[in-house]
Amino acid sequence: MQRDLQDLRKSYEKDALLEKNIPQNPYDLFDSWFQEAKKSIEIDEANAMSLCTLGTDGFPKSRIVLLKEIHDGNLLFYSNYSSAKGISIELHNQVSLHFFWPSLERQIIIKATVSKISREKTLSYFKSRPRGSQIGAWASNQSTEIVSREELEKQLNHYQDKFKGVEIPLPDFWGGYACKPVSFEFWQGRPNRLHDRILFVEESTGWAYKRLQP
Repeated sequence: MQRDLQDLRKSYEKDALLEKNIPQNPYDLFDSWFQEAKKSIEIDEANAMSLCTLGTDGFPKSRIVLLKEIHDGNLLFYSNYSSAKGISIELHNQVSLHFFWPSLERQIIIKATVSKISREKTLSYFKSRPRGSQIGAWASNQSTEIVSREELEKQLNHYQDKFKGVEIPLPDFWGGYACKPVSFEFWQGRPNRLHDRILFVEESTGWAYKRLQP
């Protein structure tokens, strides 16, 4: 397959990221941008973020996960610990998170270290999930091969019957991850591809930022 995509281009002109408007703490800027994204009718899931891990095959791999909470400076998401991402994190707990909100002409790249959260906090979140999602966590041996969709449906039916009329327990293989940022890079689209890029890095005295050339 061949496609010429050279004519796909747009001019970014919606906003600017200037030093006079940059707070000293990157979490404040993140929250400001996130709240705008959440309110935008053009963005379906403002909390969708690309999680990039280093795979066991040596290749980086990105997939979309959902940010569920910011707690004590950590960005939290939940997944199957036995999944490809879980195994990758277990072996190499340095990841990249990426938020892209094209209608706002903004993106944020976060480098972070990852650790598992407590079972108590995971249980609290698990209980808040819809019952179907709770059963889905049991039914899917995430990332492993399966012969057909019908086989997956059989697994789902099995756990629906198993937990019928009872509270669904938290699987041992499922839980939360806390991503502790070590840097934030804020990108605001600007005309002529001269975009604003502000990089925050945590130092011994706190957060410091610098402007990067586009």
